[in-house]
Order: sequence, then structure tokens, then C-alpha cells
Amino acid sequence: MHDALPLRFERYVALGDSSTEGIDDPDAGGGYRGWSQRLAERIASSQGGLLYANLAVRGLTTAQVRERQLDAALALRPDLATVFCGTNDVTGVRFDAARVAADIEHLQRALVGIGATVLGFTLPDLSPVMPLARLISPRIAALNRALASASRSTGAILVDFAAHAVATDARLWSEDRIHANSAGHARIAEALAQALQLPGSGDAWMHALPTLRAQTRREWWAAELHWAGRHLVPWMWRGTIGRSSSQGRGPKRPALGPL
Repeated sequence: MHDALPLRFERYVALGDSSTEGIDDPDAGGGYRGWSQRLAERIASSQGGLLYANLAVRGLTTAQVRERQLDAALALRPDLATVFCGTNDVTGVRFDAARVAADIEHLQRALVGIGATVLGFTLPDLSPVMPLARLISPRIAALNRALASASRSTGAILVDFAAHAVATDARLWSEDRIHANSAGHARIAEALAQALQLPGSGDAWMHALPTLRAQTRREWWAAELHWAGRHLVPWMWRGTIGRSSSQGRGPKRPALGPL
């Protein structure tokens, strides 16, 4: 952790994959808003302005974020940066925990080295949202250990979503069970705002949602079959043919600009 956080941020650059891009948090213009933009809006509102860039591209692994985004981010000279990636590593065919850890630390250290305050967060165990995720739970745990170790070493700020039960409430996740929905993106932004000690921020993002009745077995199976047909099978097919959702895509906001 930094001993003292800046009172004002001038240039915020977000690096990452589909989560940072804002997938499944639609905006009014047919695109995506996302927790990163929500955080930028919050900062801009609290201090009267902010320049913001979002270099994130869906489908990228941590190594690809390092290769494709880090130099561009450093050239923008941010005083605030968020780095969140690793989901595409833990869901991939192969997972190299040591390489992911090294890439995360390199990303953080490079940004901290130019004077940026760097934020990240852990990935919750997705098993309560998606039962098949039990197969990758050890990978998620390894990713979170890498994030914690890197943050201790570099001085980056790490918000530990994995430590809070509400993070795996299905009502904060989109239908595909991989991306947060609008309510989930809002909670991520609020958590990061609290980590930055922004005016008016608090711990409401940790609070549990109202209890709902349990699904019947029939409802559960219907939901699982619907999800498998609409999301799991297409995802497996794309993996089989080696097609990434990042193909043909660039960052949605490559240059710093006001909101």
C-alpha cells in the first residue's frame, strides 16, 4: 500500500480484458460502460475533471495485456492505473501460474515505477455462480496468490473481492456467468473508490443482497441447460477452432480524454 494517496488524479489509464472493457454493462449508446468508466466518472465528479483512457480488449490473456497495452499505457504517463486480467488465463486450455504471476508483477511494477497509483482486485471463486468452475478453482486460487504477492512487492493496491461472499451472488453476474452485470460493475467501481478514499465512498459494496427463495431442482436444471446451450457450447467451440474474441478488436478508448 502507498503511504499517502494523491489528493487529485489527472490521468487515469485502464488496462485489462473484457471486464475492464465493461462487457455486460451496457451504456445508452450501444456500447459498454463498465466499472472502469464508472470509477473514472466518480473521480471526475469528485474533483471536477479527469482524463481517462481504456486500453482493454476482450479475450486477452495476461501475457497479451503486457505485450499489447503496457507500452501504450506508459506513454500516456498515468498517475492512476487499474490492472485487471487473468480470467482468460484460468479458463484457457493451459495455465502457467508462474508466467501469469511474473507478467502481473511486471505490469504493476512498470506503472508504479513512473509514479502511478495502481489498483487491482482478486477474482472470486466462480463455483457458486457456475458449478463447472470447480474445475478451475485451483487456478483462480493461484491467480489470487499471484495478485497478492505482486501487490505486496510493487506497492499496488489490491481489493480482495474473493474474501467477500457477496462477490459470488449470481445477481451480480451476467447470464454468461463470466462477466459482471451492471450491478456487479457498480459494486466493483464502489470498492475501488473506497480503496482510493474518494469522497462519499464506503463499504456498501460488501453488503449482502436480500435473501431469495432457493431454486427448485427443476428450475436449477432448466437454468443450467439454458446456460450450457447459449454460452458453454459456443465458448468450447471457439476454443476448439482457436478463435479469440479479441480478433479484429482494438481498445475502445486508446487516447486520454475528458469524460
